[in-house]
Amino acid sequence: MISHVFLGTNDFGRALAFYRPLMAALGHRERFCEPSRPWAAWEPSPGARPLFVIGRPFDGEAAAAGNGQMTALLAPDRATVDRLHALALSLGGADEGAPGLRPHYHPHYYGAYFRDPDGHKLCVVCHRPEPA
Repeated sequence: MISHVFLGTNDFGRALAFYRPLMAALGHRERFCEPSRPWAAWEPSPGARPLFVIGRPFDGEAAAAGNGQMTALLAPDRATVDRLHALALSLGGADEGAPGLRPHYHPHYYGAYFRDPDGHKLCVVCHRPEPA
């Protein structure tokens, strides 16, 4: 359904330093990084899509986070949600909701929310029940 997600940044170096460890912790491979352009992308492992891309906006204007926009990253388990949320905060992200169950979405929705250094809202979520 999704080919790629692109998040604009006003400071590519800062965004790269934020996203590289997060994507690595989720097991995603860096597909490319072109600081001269600047942009970088990660892909799932295995697979080539969807891509998660960060970079300077194509039109040259300042990047801005959108109200009501959020990118949710899929985690394989609840422990990964916990680790990614803590990692995001340690890398300069802002807390938007601690890890926990959100049963108003569905009984096994376990998510955490944060903003990246450019203000984009992200979620890390696991939809699986806890192992017995």
